[in-house]
Amino acid sequence: MKKTKVINSDMSRVIAQMGHFDKLAIGDAGMPVPAGTEKIDLAVTQGIPSFMDVLNNVLEELEVQRIFLAEEIKTQNPAMLENIKKRLPDIPIVFIPHDEMKKDLSDCKAFIRTDEMTPYSNIMLESGVVF
Repeated sequence: MKKTKVINSDMSRVIAQMGHFDKLAIGDAGMPVPAGTEKIDLAVTQGIPSFMDVLNNVLEELEVQRIFLAEEIKTQNPAMLENIKKRLPDIPIVFIPHDEMKKDLSDCKAFIRTDEMTPYSNIMLESGVVF
């Protein structure tokens, strides 16, 4: 059995296959995912698992150099924005319109769906390198 923190086989596979500048998205239960983007659906019931639980798990294995968030999170979900900033204090944030983020999901290796039920709880993680 795998000993590292990410034991979901689909998540582990996607993270292991990522290269520099590749993107992985994590989001709330309502985010529409383009047909060509792999969706890893972890949603069980309202709030389980939470966005932050899944983000924290992914960050155990993925080197991140930059993140993308919806501009709307600033006014529609400032508490989540603060949680993200606390968890990734040294990572540059690029804010983009939510509609643009939805389109940009087609460039992600996968989208991990949580059962987060708060607005604009979506993030795109840009892979860095460990050397």
